[in-house]
Amino acid sequence: MDSDRLDQILLDGIERGAAPGAVSAALDTSGVRWIGAAGETTLGSGEAMQQDTVFALHSMTKSIVSVAVLRLVELGVLDLDEPASTWCPWLAETTVFASAGSVTDLRPPASPITLRHLLTHTSGFAYAIWNAQLGEWMAATDHPRSLLERRSLHVPLMFDPGTRWEYGIGIDWAGFVIEAATGQTLGDHLHEAILDPLGMRDTTFHPDGALRERLAGRHQRLADGTLAVLEGDPPINGEFETGGGGLYGTVPDFCRFLALLLGEGNAHGVQLVSPERMRALAFTNQIGEVRVQQLRSTDLALSQHAEFFPGDPKGHSLVGQINLVPAHTGRSAGTLAWAGMANCYFWVDPAASLAGVYASRMFPFADTGSLGLAHELETAVYAGG
Repeated sequence: MDSDRLDQILLDGIERGAAPGAVSAALDTSGVRWIGAAGETTLGSGEAMQQDTVFALHSMTKSIVSVAVLRLVELGVLDLDEPASTWCPWLAETTVFASAGSVTDLRPPASPITLRHLLTHTSGFAYAIWNAQLGEWMAATDHPRSLLERRSLHVPLMFDPGTRWEYGIGIDWAGFVIEAATGQTLGDHLHEAILDPLGMRDTTFHPDGALRERLAGRHQRLADGTLAVLEGDPPINGEFETGGGGLYGTVPDFCRFLALLLGEGNAHGVQLVSPERMRALAFTNQIGEVRVQQLRSTDLALSQHAEFFPGDPKGHSLVGQINLVPAHTGRSAGTLAWAGMANCYFWVDPAASLAGVYASRMFPFADTGSLGLAHELETAVYAGG
């Protein structure tokens, strides 16, 4: 890879305002081939972005939690297709919206929610930011929208489990399944099973001390296209450790996780999941003819309408979205990918033996500047830099 060329693309993107600052990296099966940082940790601070700057990973947490589930499945602790209410009894009490136009007409689901449904976003759970009906129900019932309270997850399903795809809180529930099955907190289990074996020492649900000092500031894209600093740093984790989006970490740490995916469950001298299971469950579409759909935002300051590679068919494995056809950046069919709310993105392409990650800390999600820069870097990686 041409590191100088990639450094320049990143710097040019920051200078044109794609993000206040960002860190990005690319790797192959031999290890990290390029890592770059540009811009400021907080706009106007004069503090240069560093390769080890800490970011809120948001929903990139989901893939780490999902691999922890695959490991427990391989150990025989969990079964993907048994009712998840075996471990989380409230899931047997869920109801489903009976019609698209009502927030009061609810019925029992036609089938139980399974762990497979939770990991593939086919459980029926949604997020209010991308589902107006759920938001209306929350307003009508005075239900908390913030995921700081455990009861915030006690919401109706949008459809019967297994019948559609909709992005939602399923992996928060998968985190509770891990806790019930292991007797550990989610954070303790992730450290024991994934983070510590991989040497991900800067990844945690609870950054403090030196990690907090290295935390990137939050930013907002304004209506005129400029960027502003968001004051304060509200907590991501409240009453529970958020399996759907609560980890903080660095790009070098996340590269160690990407190496595990690229190595089919083996990285840094440890085999955490068998190659056969990783290929079958992490890199193979698990939702049949159902397709990943565009996320239609109800709050454009927090998230743009979002779809990666519009028009291309996309499935979902137990670890993330799967491109079903080659993408314009160079991704092969079968590439695994997902993202985090503050414009963090990753991809793993086993056919090309390449993976990459891009991290910034700004809203709205799917910002055209930040996502565009991430895709520009990805395209250059496939072109050799």
